[in-house]
Amino acid sequence: MSEHLIIFDTTLRDGEQSPGASMTKDEKVRIAKQLERMHVDIIEAGFPAASPGDFEAVKAVAAVIKDSTVCALARAVEKDIDRAAEAIKPAKRGRIHTFIATSPIHMQHKLRMTPEQVLERAIAMVKRARQYTDDVEFSPEDAVRSEMDFLCQVCEAAIVAGARTINIPDTVGYSIPSD
Repeated sequence: MSEHLIIFDTTLRDGEQSPGASMTKDEKVRIAKQLERMHVDIIEAGFPAASPGDFEAVKAVAAVIKDSTVCALARAVEKDIDRAAEAIKPAKRGRIHTFIATSPIHMQHKLRMTPEQVLERAIAMVKRARQYTDDVEFSPEDAVRSEMDFLCQVCEAAIVAGARTINIPDTVGYSIPSD
C-alpha cells in the first residue's frame, strides 16, 4: 500500500484574515500558479459568498489552474453553496468546502439552532454541494469545543451525505496539545 500526503493550502483564503492583509484578484492568481508549481494538491482559493471580489478571484484561479484542485469555502447555506459552485465552475477539478458550527456555544449564540437543526443543515448542504461536484469537504466549525458524540454524529452524517473529506478545525484556537 502506497501512502500519499495531500497538501491543502489555505493561503488565498486564510491569509487574508490577518489584519491589513488583502490580495487583489491578480495577486491571488499569481500565488495560485506558484502553489500549483510547488505541486500543492488542493488550493482553497477563497470564500466566494464573502464579496464580489472574492467570487471573481476564485473564478479567475479556477480558470487558470490545471493540475491542482481549486476549492471554494461556503457556509452551510444554500446561497453560499451555489456561489461557490459558480466560482469553481471553470476548474478542471473543483471542490466545495462547507462548514457549520457544532459547539454548543456557537450553535446557541451564533447560529441560534438546535443540534438537530445543525445536523439537518449539514446533511442538506453536503448533498447540495454534491449536486455540483463529487469533491465535497465538510468541517464542523469550532470542533474542539463540540461534544464528542455530536461531533462524531455530524461527521458521520456528512460522510453518508457525500463528503469525501472531513476537516476537524480548532476554529477559535482553543485546544492544547493534549486535545
